[in-house]
Amino acid sequence: MSATLIVRELSGGHAHRTLFSSLSLSVAPGDVVGVVGANGAGKSTLLRLLGGYDTPLSGSVAAAPSDAFIGWLPQEHERIPGETVAGYIARRTGAAAATIAMEATAEALGHGAAGAEDAYAIALDHWLVCGATDLDERIPPTLADLGLDVGADTLMTTLSGGQAARAALAALLLSRFDLVLLDEPSNDLDLAGLERLESFVRGLRSGVVLVSHDREFLARCVTRIVELDLAQNKVAVYDGGYDSFLKERAVARRHTQDAYDDFADTKADLVARARTQREWSSQGVRNAMKKSPDNDKIRRRASTESSEKQAQKVRQMESRIARLDEVEEPRKEWALQFSIGAAPRSSSVAATLNEASLRRGDFVFGPASLQVNAGDRIGITGPNGAGKTTLLQLLLGGEKPDSGMATLGASVAIGEIDQTRTTLAEDLSLGDALAAALPEFTSARMRTLLAKFGLKADQVSSVVGRLSPGERTRAALALLQARGVNLLVLDEPTNHLDLPAIEQLEKALEAYEGALLLVSHDRRLLHNVRLDQRWEVENGKVTVR
Repeated sequence: MSATLIVRELSGGHAHRTLFSSLSLSVAPGDVVGVVGANGAGKSTLLRLLGGYDTPLSGSVAAAPSDAFIGWLPQEHERIPGETVAGYIARRTGAAAATIAMEATAEALGHGAAGAEDAYAIALDHWLVCGATDLDERIPPTLADLGLDVGADTLMTTLSGGQAARAALAALLLSRFDLVLLDEPSNDLDLAGLERLESFVRGLRSGVVLVSHDREFLARCVTRIVELDLAQNKVAVYDGGYDSFLKERAVARRHTQDAYDDFADTKADLVARARTQREWSSQGVRNAMKKSPDNDKIRRRASTESSEKQAQKVRQMESRIARLDEVEEPRKEWALQFSIGAAPRSSSVAATLNEASLRRGDFVFGPASLQVNAGDRIGITGPNGAGKTTLLQLLLGGEKPDSGMATLGASVAIGEIDQTRTTLAEDLSLGDALAAALPEFTSARMRTLLAKFGLKADQVSSVVGRLSPGERTRAALALLQARGVNLLVLDEPTNHLDLPAIEQLEKALEAYEGALLLVSHDRRLLHNVRLDQRWEVENGKVTVR
């Protein structure tokens, strides 16, 4: 069934704060709407409102037809203990809830409850529409097609990050929604997974609203952009793709700034002229009062008339100022200003592997012989589970090879953001964890550092393990700025960062002069960051290009 989502004058936020307002939008079958904005602008809030999970502050959201099956797939960071892959997929596709509802109404019907027949008919229809009838049969071939070589009864808690990302993709591919709401669907997917996701989204006949910070994914998929501009407290809808949005936004911002500059210049000129006229008028009055004591009425009358003319000109200027159309000054956006602290240069060779091999169960990495020289900039790519993290652990000394050698150079100062963002102690507050990592910092200096990364009092006092992935990433970036490093290791650094922060990261990497190991599936990041080499990892083998 095709469905259309109609949004009228929608406002969302919390009781004490409005995040966005006056959003009107129509999402028809085949539309792919991308929602962008800084972290905290209300992107996930908007998806919850569109899915009917929250109540708007004002405005309305309606589906046509009203019984359309809207699927909201939120970004999930925690896995439910005891939940299997099949159970996870059933929950994410809505099949689990539909099955429970159908069985409950069937039981009520069997007991002859009032209205049970109609309730059962509705629940049964929903159960059939969501694809619950044959979901168990469809799961194994989909998992195999995605390269997820685990059984449907495997516990989700035992999966790696990459495997969990593919399970989430499987849930999406197996869903049968009339309209789809996706929150960061591209996170943790490798290049093959991203291509499959893009193909799926572009091939959908239903409407899609998605939140993503993957610029290439947005550029390839979306047909319209909704920007939640937190700094200006505005919502804007741009027709066309992501790259078109960037150009239109740049033009709109330039016009807004030009309009304000013209208004400010005109007002300043009128105010200055009014001030001058006022001074001339006052001077004329004083001069008239000081004139010769011979009581020359003609001269005094002329002086008075001159003063009145000057006063009239002042009133005219003030009237022109009052009639000016007020143009609000564009608000200055908070922007992450990020640089990477530099340590003294290390030895000429930062790290080496010599015929190094490591076995973990059935997986074998290597043998690999590689060298990272001081100042080398290396991009590392490969499918999920190929051995990229194992490679980093061997190079940095976190793992010892079963055979061969792994050596770190002298005076190597490592700065690392790992994929799980576990740089800081999980059981401490952010303030205490950073104080332990930076004992030379005073409390005031530490708080100032965190504030530069958008982390304020609430986050500073919160336990690190309870921070959002985006907040933990910014905390890790703050630590990098405070510490001097000459070997920088970034494992999927753009996951959970908003678009302005990703652009700042790119600028910081351009200015950084030490050795860099960059693991990423972000295609635009890999294109924009200057790299000397590419290491491609697949099935535990490394190819240097």
